[in-house]
Amino acid sequence: MSEEIKITGKCPFAGDSVGGVAGSEPTTDHWWPNRLKVELLHQNPREANPHDDDFDYARAFSRLDLAEIKKEIKALLTSSQDWWPSDYGNYGPQMIRMAWHSAGTYRIADGRGGAGEAMQRFAPINSWWDNGNVDKSRRLLWPIKQKYGDAISWADLIVLTGNCSLEIMNFPTFGFAGGRIDAWEPDNLTYWGPESWYGKKIEDAPHGPFEGHPDQMVNRDLRWTGEAGDDNYDLEAPLAASNANLIYVDPEGSAKKGVPEDSAADIRITFGRMAMNDEETVALIAGGHAFGKSHGMTPPDQIGFAPEGAPMEAQGLGWHNPRGKGNAEDTMTNGIEGSWTQDPTQWDNSYLENLFNFEWEQTRSPAGSLQWTPVDKNAPRTPDAHLDGVDHPLMMMTSDIALKVDPSYRAICEKFLNDFDYFTDAFSKAWYKLTHRDMGPRARYLGPEVPQEEFLWQDPIPAVEFELVNAGDIADLKNRILGADVSVSQLTAVAWGAASTFRTSDKRGGADGARIRLAPMKDWPVNNPDDLSKVLSVLEGIKRDFDGAQSGNKKVSLADLIVLGGCAAVEKAARDAGVSIEVPFTPGRNDATAEQTDEQTFRWLEPVSDGFRNFHRSDIEYNVSPEQIFLDRAALLGLSAPEWTALVGGLRVLDVNAHGAHRQHGVFTDRPGTLTNDFFVNLTSPEFEWKKIDEQGLEFTLNDRASGQTRFKATRCDLIFGANSQLRQLSEFYAQKGGHEKLVRDFAAAWNKVMMHDRFDV
Repeated sequence: MSEEIKITGKCPFAGDSVGGVAGSEPTTDHWWPNRLKVELLHQNPREANPHDDDFDYARAFSRLDLAEIKKEIKALLTSSQDWWPSDYGNYGPQMIRMAWHSAGTYRIADGRGGAGEAMQRFAPINSWWDNGNVDKSRRLLWPIKQKYGDAISWADLIVLTGNCSLEIMNFPTFGFAGGRIDAWEPDNLTYWGPESWYGKKIEDAPHGPFEGHPDQMVNRDLRWTGEAGDDNYDLEAPLAASNANLIYVDPEGSAKKGVPEDSAADIRITFGRMAMNDEETVALIAGGHAFGKSHGMTPPDQIGFAPEGAPMEAQGLGWHNPRGKGNAEDTMTNGIEGSWTQDPTQWDNSYLENLFNFEWEQTRSPAGSLQWTPVDKNAPRTPDAHLDGVDHPLMMMTSDIALKVDPSYRAICEKFLNDFDYFTDAFSKAWYKLTHRDMGPRARYLGPEVPQEEFLWQDPIPAVEFELVNAGDIADLKNRILGADVSVSQLTAVAWGAASTFRTSDKRGGADGARIRLAPMKDWPVNNPDDLSKVLSVLEGIKRDFDGAQSGNKKVSLADLIVLGGCAAVEKAARDAGVSIEVPFTPGRNDATAEQTDEQTFRWLEPVSDGFRNFHRSDIEYNVSPEQIFLDRAALLGLSAPEWTALVGGLRVLDVNAHGAHRQHGVFTDRPGTLTNDFFVNLTSPEFEWKKIDEQGLEFTLNDRASGQTRFKATRCDLIFGANSQLRQLSEFYAQKGGHEKLVRDFAAAWNKVMMHDRFDV
C-alpha cells in the first residue's frame, strides 16, 4: 500500500459507506412478489439443527425421569420471581395460557399450527398480540429446560408445564404424551392470513426497527366475508383464528362490538376450524377461565414493542410496560382486567355459577377495553393478584357472555352446571385433545402417562395381530395383481390417492388403514370413484383368495395390497421403459373400519385443487393460483423440490390424472403408463411453444413451432415446471442425457417416501 494511501486511511477497493448486507431489502420477493417460492419446501433444514445426525429424540426422552421433572416444574409454579412476580403466588394460570396458545394455533384445514414444534418461540407467533407476555412464561421455564437439555424438547416442556399447572390447582389431567420435536427456525411457509400489521398490504407498511406495535396487529379486515349472523358469513380457508394475531376470537366480541350473539358465531366457526365440537368448545372456555385473571391496566398504545421488534438489550423479551412496576398489579396483556372467579387458583365450578347466577353489564377496563361486570353490586368479589386486602368485582368477557346467550352453548353450560364431575371429565379430555391433536396417531406418543384409551380424533387403526407376508408372498401377490384386469395407471392412481392424503403437519391421512375404500374418500372426485371401485374389487378378490389359502395366521391387509399394487405397477412401467428397478415395499398396514373413521373431519383432507393429479374444482373461489396450492400440497407431503419434480414427471407419464376437464393435460407422452422422462423432454423442448386457451391462463396447448399443430394440452401445474427458474433447472436435469434412469430411481425413492409417511411403527 502506498504512503499516500496510508496517510489518508483510504482503501482503493472500499466505499465510504455500507448500504446493505445479506438479506437486506429489496430482495427477489420484493422485485417479483408473485413468483412461486419453491425454496419454502426446504424449511427447517438439517443445517439449522444443532443436534448430531444420529440424535434420536425418542431415545433421549426415554431417559427422562418424568416424575422428577414434574416435581421441579410444580416447585417453580408455586414460587415467584422478582423480575416477573406470579399472580396469587402461582404461575399456573399463566403457564396454562402458554400451553393453550402453543397448541391452539392448530387448524384442521391443513393441519398446520399446534404445539408440535414449539413455533411459539419464533416470529410471527412469538409476537402476536394474543401472546402478550407469554415470552415471560418461557423465560421462567428456561432453567428447567437448561438442566434437562435434549431429554425434553421445548414443545414437550410447554405442554407438560400446562398439565402440571392444572394438577397443582387440583384438576385431574387425562394424560400426557411426549414426542414433539422442536423446530430450529421460524416458519415462513404457513399462511396466517392476508392482513399485515396495519390491515394493509405488507408493501404499504412502514419499515424500521419498531413496526408492529401490539395495538396495530389485531384486525380482521380481509379474512371474513359477510357479517356475523348473515347466511354468507364465512372465514377464509385454511384460516381458523377470527382475527389476525389472535389464537381464537377477540374477547371483546366480533369486530370488538361487544355483541355476545355475534361472538358466539365467531366462537363456533373458529373452534370448529380447530377440530372442536360445541361441547369441547364450552369445556375448554369454561375450564380455562376457571383459573387466573386477565390483565388490562395500561392503554395498549403505551406498551412497548413485541419481542421480535424489541430493542437488543431486551434479549427477546417484549411488551415492556412503562407504568408503575410494569408487572404484578400493573401488568398489561390483552387489555381486559379482572378474574372470572373468587378463587382463581382452584378447580371448581364457580366460573359457570357466576356466569349464570348474575346478570352482567358492559363496562371498560382501565386500559379502555370492553368487558362485563355483575349488575348486582353484592355479587362475590375476587382478590387482587398481588395486593393484600384488596379485592375487585368479577369480570366476564363478551366471549364468555356468548356461552350464555347461544342456545346450544347454554344447554351445554347448564349440563356442566348440574354435573360437575361430567364437566371435569369433558374438560380433561378436551384439554388432552387440544394439546395432542397435532401429534397424529397414538403410535407416536411417548412416556408413562400416555392413556390407554384411544380416541376417534386420533384416527385409530386396528393393531396388526396376524403374520405378515414374506418376500415370496410379495412376489406372488405382485404377479396376481399385474395379471388382473386393471391397468398400470389405475393401480398407481389408487395407491397414490391413498397415500398422498398424508399431511406432515398433523400426521393425518396416508395409506395405512385403507380409508380410501370408506366414506368420504371413496366418493371424492379426485379419486376417480369408478376406477377406484374396480381396483378395490380386484384387490379384495386377491386378498380373499390369498388369505383363504393360508393354513396359519398369515394374512395380507387391503391397505398393504393397495400400496403393493402401486409398487408393482411402477416397476412394470419402468421395465417397459427399459429400466429395471425394485420399488421398496414394507408390509404391516391394517384396515380401519367405518366406526374408526371420523367422516366429518376426514372431509377436510379432500383436495379442492391437486396438482399431482391435475385436479382443480371450478366451483371454488380461489385467491391464489393453482401452482401455489400445488406447492402447498407438496410441502404438506414433506417433499423437497427435486422429489416434487420427479414425482410430477413420473405421475404425468403414468397417466394418473383425475378424470374430468384435465384428464389428458400434462400427459406429454405417446406412451402413457410407461415410466419415461417424456414429460421433461417435451416440456423443455425448444421445438414447441405454449399458447393460452383461456383468458385467465389456466389451460394451454403445446404447439409444434414449425407446423402449428397441437401436440399436448397443459395446466398451470404442468407449465410451472418449465416457467419457474428453480423448477426448470430440475426439469432440464431429468430431460438431459442420463436423466431418464435418474428419474426412475428418484421417482421410486420419492414414491416410497410418500407410501411410508404414516408408518410410524417402523
